[in-house]
Amino acid sequence: MTDLHPAAREAARTVARILLEIEAVLFRPSDPFILTSGRASPVYIDCRKIIAFPRARRKVIELAAAAVEREIGFESLDAVAGGETAGIPYAAWLAERLELPMLYVRKQPKGFGRGNQIEGAMAPGQRVLLIEDLATDGGSKVNFIKAIRQGEGRVEHALVVFHYGIFPQSVTTLSELGVTLHGLATWWDVLAAAEEAGRLARDDLARVRAFLDNPEGWSASHGGRATA
Repeated sequence: MTDLHPAAREAARTVARILLEIEAVLFRPSDPFILTSGRASPVYIDCRKIIAFPRARRKVIELAAAAVEREIGFESLDAVAGGETAGIPYAAWLAERLELPMLYVRKQPKGFGRGNQIEGAMAPGQRVLLIEDLATDGGSKVNFIKAIRQGEGRVEHALVVFHYGIFPQSVTTLSELGVTLHGLATWWDVLAAAEEAGRLARDDLARVRAFLDNPEGWSASHGGRATA
């Protein structure tokens, strides 16, 4: 975290505290969750809960807009696109904040009518920011990026509210596509906020930290898959 801009560090702390406050984060070290990927995890996050908390979501979008200004540049974008479905509300709020057109990208082309995969109006060559609620290993972003490019849009940046920050492929997968991944907070930020607030017992803190240090190994030893 030492290489982050001070404003980015403060944003990460704020988002982490918000996620804990609205109970979007669950800790269950003794009874691990099995994620969609098949991995076992002592932690689970549901960023979709933010949509139910107006003041929390307003702050998150404010911080997202600041990250765009700081790390991308306001005049470097022509539109904001949300990935179906979790990214759609974030795209709407951020597009409004940045005064940019909003799009959304389906997971697959619509099977009727015009068969659109991108909804909205995207002109050829438009510079599009892809936004979603979170990123684990980055795999789900690839489909959306390819769809935008097939529609003749340009996408060089993806922004998420929460980046797991423990799977290197989340960055490298997108980097290989020429896309930079930006995240407001990671599991390390949430763990630090939880420790500061006394949300976890010492033993549970140690279990969660062990997972963050070696998620694949921890998963394999707790009933989940190990390979990335």
